[in-house]
Amino acid sequence: MEEEKVYWKPGNLIYPVPAVMVTVADGEGKSNILTIAWTGTVCTNPPMAYISVRPERYSYGMLKKTGEFVINLTTEALVHATDYCGVTSGRDRDKWKDTGLTPGRASVVNVPVIMESPVHIECRVTEVKELGSHHMFLAEVVAIDVDGKQIDEKGKFHLEQTKPIVYSHGEYYGLNELLGTFGYSIRKKK
Repeated sequence: MEEEKVYWKPGNLIYPVPAVMVTVADGEGKSNILTIAWTGTVCTNPPMAYISVRPERYSYGMLKKTGEFVINLTTEALVHATDYCGVTSGRDRDKWKDTGLTPGRASVVNVPVIMESPVHIECRVTEVKELGSHHMFLAEVVAIDVDGKQIDEKGKFHLEQTKPIVYSHGEYYGLNELLGTFGYSIRKKK
């Protein structure tokens, strides 16, 4: 029996997506954390990523002014802070203080990293695409900092040990079951 598909008007239903905390700074001593779900890899060589931000967000002006940001990956332990930083404004609250997150020094950019995050992706904006409700900040990845506790004796980084999270249609989910590895569908059986 064939199931019937239901037509919906065009929209964004590409889920799940990463739920990351992006840090920005104004170059004058103020910084902020905002939660972004519209982010991802754009290119491998040169390494590039993007974030999409509404122009009315408090952090938008900082992004435009400095052209730098850090994508801080999130974990199950950071889910409360991730949500909080997405539903409150830095205009009204000090999110660092409210969440208890620790700002740290980035390797290259002049934006703080979130020390509790296992991965910091330091970015410099190369282009801003004004697309409508959101503007896309295309950026070159200029540095990556990872939690050394997650690197094994062979030098492999184990992000799965940090219990990363994703966002899907208003809900946060953990990712802890390995279903396969790249190329497993065509690998010869031993």
